Amino acid sequence: MNVKQLLSDSMPWSLKRPLRVHRYKKKLMSIQPLACDAKNLRSMGETSLTDLLDSGEVERMWRESNERIAPFAIPEGTGGVNLGDRRAIYFLIGALKPSSVLEIGTHIGASTVNISSALFASRIRAGQPARLVSVDVSDVNDAKAKPWLKYGVKESPREMVRTLGHEGFVEFVVDASLSYFSKQSQSFDFVFLDGDHSAGAVYREIPAALKILNHNGVILLHDYFPKLEPLWSDGSMLPGPFLATERLAREGAGLAVLPLGALPWPTKLHSNVTSLALLLRNK
Repeated sequence: MNVKQLLSDSMPWSLKRPLRVHRYKKKLMSIQPLACDAKNLRSMGETSLTDLLDSGEVERMWRESNERIAPFAIPEGTGGVNLGDRRAIYFLIGALKPSSVLEIGTHIGASTVNISSALFASRIRAGQPARLVSVDVSDVNDAKAKPWLKYGVKESPREMVRTLGHEGFVEFVVDASLSYFSKQSQSFDFVFLDGDHSAGAVYREIPAALKILNHNGVILLHDYFPKLEPLWSDGSMLPGPFLATERLAREGAGLAVLPLGALPWPTKLHSNVTSLALLLRNK
């Protein structure tokens, strides 16, 4: 380990944060302004977190689905979404009932199986069409390398989807997000951005995602820290999504961010706070 890495590892978060924010801002401002059309986003005024996260119907669906998901024993602390966030994502899908979902960042499939389960419970079971496309820059289902094993997961994302019986409406794609967006002709009702969290990447991903978003659709952000303040006791914070959305808003994109805030159930570090946030239209 070099001296620079040693200094970084020993530096407290209170000092790391300003340095990280400065680096992200510098890289972000080197990007030329991008056109960003928010017309297809769901309106902030039409969106109630209480309606989305406090549904008795979705609660019943989640409890039934979770009995099948829980045996996968997908661990936390692996870079994926925590248990509370997985439940929140399920509730959003269950309440909004999108017919098509795009996930950027499959990783170990923690959110993937919750999205597919919510689609199955809210649409497929009722005979309505649904599809989920999960995109990752790495081959998360590589049968030779088996990358999921190093995170303590027993099955690949594809195997878990197959075990659930959802393979008929779930597609896995190996591609970079912007590359996928650039050649995509299909549109989606719901886009979950959980790939590269750098400010520059998110700044580019949002306008690209909006181009393939259906009317009244939503974009869900992960690791959104309002005002760049830590949400948990460990002081950790990723500045990218906040910096990207702030710049787009300043440039007149017509965006509004609705953090999910405190959830009705636990998330991590003995709290119920989440970094998930809905990207909506401000009018």
